[in-house]
Amino acid sequence: MRTRCPNCGATLSLDALIAHDGAREALGVAFKLSGPLGHALVRYLGLFRPETRELTMDRVAKLLGELLPDLQSQRIERGGQVFQAPPECWAWAIEQTLAARESGRLVTPLKGHGWLYQVMTQYQPGVTAGATVLAPEATTTLPVRRGNPSQTSAALAVLDALAHE
Repeated sequence: MRTRCPNCGATLSLDALIAHDGAREALGVAFKLSGPLGHALVRYLGLFRPETRELTMDRVAKLLGELLPDLQSQRIERGGQVFQAPPECWAWAIEQTLAARESGRLVTPLKGHGWLYQVMTQYQPGVTAGATVLAPEATTTLPVRRGNPSQTSAALAVLDALAHE
């Protein structure tokens, strides 16, 4: 029986999946990550697939192996700082990354996990649930808004809009 991943495009028989070292490693990681996070990670792996080729199982295993320690520790390090990364953070950041690809802000295939990790640094439990982040390069220069804007901020926004009309 042949199987084909809908996200990364890899095709193999089930026998080959079990016999292949990289595929076996990838399956082992996949079994550890079930539910919404596992599904999101499979979709994320699709961002590494070259347009004209499939991802090899060795590459899939390598990519998952790079993420697994941080997934298990629920922490990431970026720019010399350590950030908490619970499963909700991973799922949110992957959704943001996929949305960036859909909007054209992210060029694929990805070469590494830098974009995802940079997005994860913007995660704020309860605040970022519906928020959309900018490209990681842009987020470092913009202040993060929390809650509703003040009356002063709203008035300044109206004056700015009138000035540009």
